[in-house]
Amino acid sequence: MRRTLADPILADLERKMVLLVGPRQVGKTWLARELAGRFRFPVYLNCDARADRELLERAGWLPETDLLILDELHKLADWQRLLKGIFDTRPPGLRILVTGSARLDLLVHGGESLAGRYFRHRLLPFTLAELRGTPHEGALDRLLERGGFPEPFLADDPTQADRWRRQIVDALVRYDILDFQRIIDFKALSLTLELLRARVGSPVSFASIARDIGASPTTVTRYVHLLEALHLVFRVTPHSRSIARSLLKEPKIYFFDTGLVSAGEGPRLENLVAVSLLAHVWGKVDRRGESAELCYVRTKDGREVDFALVRDGRLERLVECKVADDHPDPSLIRFAAQTGAPATQVVLRLRHEQQARGVELRRALDWLQTLD
Repeated sequence: MRRTLADPILADLERKMVLLVGPRQVGKTWLARELAGRFRFPVYLNCDARADRELLERAGWLPETDLLILDELHKLADWQRLLKGIFDTRPPGLRILVTGSARLDLLVHGGESLAGRYFRHRLLPFTLAELRGTPHEGALDRLLERGGFPEPFLADDPTQADRWRRQIVDALVRYDILDFQRIIDFKALSLTLELLRARVGSPVSFASIARDIGASPTTVTRYVHLLEALHLVFRVTPHSRSIARSLLKEPKIYFFDTGLVSAGEGPRLENLVAVSLLAHVWGKVDRRGESAELCYVRTKDGREVDFALVRDGRLERLVECKVADDHPDPSLIRFAAQTGAPATQVVLRLRHEQQARGVELRRALDWLQTLD
């Protein structure tokens, strides 16, 4: 199935090298190979393979090579210096595409500077917007049940999706996490993960989780950072004009894989909307160079709006999620009036789309498909 990042990546390859990053199993290697088919003389090197590593270290590809794909490059020692040298001495007509998971995304900012030499693109699971024009257009129920990772989403048998999910989470928690930290209490980490699955949609207190699992808040904070580093979860923080105040408030934690959410239909919908909005925001940042972020709004008295799209530090849109409610949420009405920002209530089951008290009420399927 086509990925909408293909054309932006092709355009950027004509100017700089491209770093393609994202969660494990989200389709980075598949997309890289699909792009290779659009070139006459592509070379794909997987740095997990010894022969490919040796060819890379001696730059042994033919002069007519027009696309060089380097997969899992960050697993090599001194990979940034190596990549800088390849890019700076490349012949005319050689494009370079580097793919990797969370580790690449974290490491690219340290060590040998690659500044000014690359564009980054972050690949996310399928969203309703990306599914437009495909055989799975409008597959909202399927996304809610299976999540948007290609293998479970496209599987003929839904039980295969469950098997995939168990295997991938186990691999992430028990093996990939060792790339980040050697000493870990896997039982406490697994308990933290299970509690996060059940608390999607609510501000998360690390102190509360710490009490539940019998660990310190510092340990829980470290575990959540690890899960973020693995691209298993992402956080949404409250919007605030003061960055310090925003960081002190409780975040909300969402999963890249909506299928992992265990808290029921409402939280699953909110998680799916969160992934869709994150893809929308990252597209603005990666493809357009805009300053954009995904936040939420919450006051000290507990009034809250699920999401806030922020651009250049200013509210661009407020978004609230509901399973079946054709009346605008009071907090959404209040914040829209106070801030002047457009407000949308996204409803899973809505009979009539309408405008009411300054709020757009939109069907989730229709509205999410419009996010580019």
